[in-house]
Amino acid sequence: MVGFGASLIASLQRRFPTSTITHVETVPAAPSRHAPWPGWVDPELKQLLIDAGVTTPYSHQTACAELAWQGRDVVIATGTSSGKSLGYQLPVLSALAADRRACAMYITPTKALGSDQLRATLGLVGTSISMESIYPAPYDGDTPAEARAGIREQTRFVFTNPDMLHAGILAGHARWARLLRHLKYVVVDECHAYRGVFGANVSLVLRRLLRIAAVYGANPTLIFASATAADPAAQASRLCGRDVVAVTEDGAPTGERTIALWEPGFIEGAEGENGAPVRYAATTEAAAIMGTLVAEGARTLTFVRSRRAAEIVAMRAQEELVLLGRPDFAARIASYRAGYLAEDRFALERALDDGSLLGMATTNALELGIDVGGLDAVVMAGFPGTVASFRQQAGRAGRRGQSSVVVMVARDEPMDTYLVHHPEALLGRPVENSVFNPHNPYLLRGHVYCAAVERPLTEADVAAFGAAEVVAELEEAGYLRRRGERWFAVPQMDREPTPETAHAAVSLRGGTGHEVAIVDVTDGRLLGTVDTNKALTQVHDGAVYIHQGEHFVVQDLNLEDYVAFVAPENPDYSTQARSTTDITILGDAHELVNPSPGLWVASVDVEVTDRVTGYVVRLHDGTVSEHIPLDLPEQRLVTRAVAYTVDPLALEAMGISAGEIPGALHAAEHAAIGLLPLLATCDRWDIGGVSTALHQDTLLPTVFVYDGHPGGAGFADEGFARFHEWITATYEAVRSCGCESGCPSCVQSPKCGNGNQPLDKHAALKLLGALVTMTAGTERGSARD
Repeated sequence: MVGFGASLIASLQRRFPTSTITHVETVPAAPSRHAPWPGWVDPELKQLLIDAGVTTPYSHQTACAELAWQGRDVVIATGTSSGKSLGYQLPVLSALAADRRACAMYITPTKALGSDQLRATLGLVGTSISMESIYPAPYDGDTPAEARAGIREQTRFVFTNPDMLHAGILAGHARWARLLRHLKYVVVDECHAYRGVFGANVSLVLRRLLRIAAVYGANPTLIFASATAADPAAQASRLCGRDVVAVTEDGAPTGERTIALWEPGFIEGAEGENGAPVRYAATTEAAAIMGTLVAEGARTLTFVRSRRAAEIVAMRAQEELVLLGRPDFAARIASYRAGYLAEDRFALERALDDGSLLGMATTNALELGIDVGGLDAVVMAGFPGTVASFRQQAGRAGRRGQSSVVVMVARDEPMDTYLVHHPEALLGRPVENSVFNPHNPYLLRGHVYCAAVERPLTEADVAAFGAAEVVAELEEAGYLRRRGERWFAVPQMDREPTPETAHAAVSLRGGTGHEVAIVDVTDGRLLGTVDTNKALTQVHDGAVYIHQGEHFVVQDLNLEDYVAFVAPENPDYSTQARSTTDITILGDAHELVNPSPGLWVASVDVEVTDRVTGYVVRLHDGTVSEHIPLDLPEQRLVTRAVAYTVDPLALEAMGISAGEIPGALHAAEHAAIGLLPLLATCDRWDIGGVSTALHQDTLLPTVFVYDGHPGGAGFADEGFARFHEWITATYEAVRSCGCESGCPSCVQSPKCGNGNQPLDKHAALKLLGALVTMTAGTERGSARD
């Protein structure tokens, strides 16, 4: 290795001798490919772009623009920093310039990206005569109330997000009649980000938007933008329910990029649960790496998984720079996350872009699309969950064509450990399609009711939603009433939802729709909110709660009023909930296969009953000081699961004794949960598992892995369809881990309600190895279609 990347990697190796760089790969620079300007582009827009340095478009920009101008629904799926936005700007702004009544809508999953794209659009139209009547404007949660009426009346290009489209525009569509009547284009940016429950909800919101637009006489052309994907046309088609053509040939130039996969070293003398060795935390290591890179002159962005981690990593990077003798640089490090005021976010984005800041620790709020120039390096504190997100985050550096460095620091868990030791699974495979299920009846119910509130449903509407059974249920329950050929939403007297509350009752990003407020009893301030389901494990009585570096202890969790009262304290311990989980199979399996004698794999509907029974108090050295019982209500979840059942005779043939079965199944379950995100675009916190040596429904040893959302999000279905691939990766992850009897990198789980007991790594290896052999040649292909 030579050059920019090699120099920085060598500096890191000298600074962290106990850590391991498991893989280094350099992606060479690539030249650009251009195409002529389309003849229909507005002349003033063309000249503005030429003056800004865009002498001729890249080939993919022209291809996307031509298809959209022809009225074809299109998805442009090219690399980060490839200028995808010009692919929609050319047709949208040219159409709005040519027809002073035409309107457009831009939909983004994050506020930062929406603000960035709005600024770019304002820069193009601000000095133009032909485009002066477009008035691009944001309509999201940060839009002042006093500005909203003017935006509804004047703007012809509204920038919004799925949440506000659902609750603010569709819920009050009559006030948006002008825009909807003349809606010519809808841009859906970063569409690969729509996955799981969020993806299914956004898919249904888009279908409702197209339905209401049709009522007003409009049939907008859809333009999707995505990271490089295996099948972007199918992903976009699932989102909107229409045929979409893909543009995937990337004509943009790229600078040289050096990618390093990093495994932190062990903390000397530290022991974790059940005596497992403990590595340095990925956030701790990432902060130190960030400080080192900034000290070497590389402007750096560090991605973390939580708001709290963003604050902590920024502070630790500042401390690292002080230790390295650069306190002047330490003052130019900041954190960025959701929850900041809009003006604070904008100021941070500007400071990062203009070089005032040398480093920033951020959640994925800065992952998507925002054009920050001049960054030299990206550090990731853990695998971000999908290959698509990995590439998006990596693409934040080197956006001006300069060389860049990317360092992914592995967390101490199965997925990260597997990827840093199997780089081909991360760097050598296409970006996955997002997994989501828009036909989930639990999600459909809320959206169908909202659609009926927006406008009575026709038989064609019900067929388009695939919601005949859901409509029948809502009609029987008294929420819908049929009159002639239409279904109308029925007012409710003493129950929810009502037509007035229908939209507020649907939470697009998952959860029950109810939020528990976390309130400081000393001053009454609202610290934050947590979904009701998560409240039982995170803010139960006695739990330690952390907010922006401050520690609180929960005094009282009131589930009737949806509030948790906390008091500031400085405890010398942490807490972790303990729970019991039971699972029942509902009806016959959707699919059942018998790939080998003694093994059955099934896709099933299940009811999961979970009860938090108490919590453990853990001291800072990792030891458990006491177990506190709790009396909390049980939670019930009806969802989808992938299950496998093994005959005890087959287990005996594998060399697993009767006494080893519980530990083998439990360890294999944990490892499989950790690796399912490799195939399905989910997080391990989106799924759960149960293992038992004798299940009451199968009467055999059985392992379940289930979706943690009502009705399922498609994750378990993906695990069933690609079971052999999934189990093979799980076996490799456990086999390659160097620990003796199990650790967080292989079979221990941070969310185990049983305190990681019992676990038997050696017996789990026998089981997983046998499953790989028994399922060879049975791969069925993805379930996502």
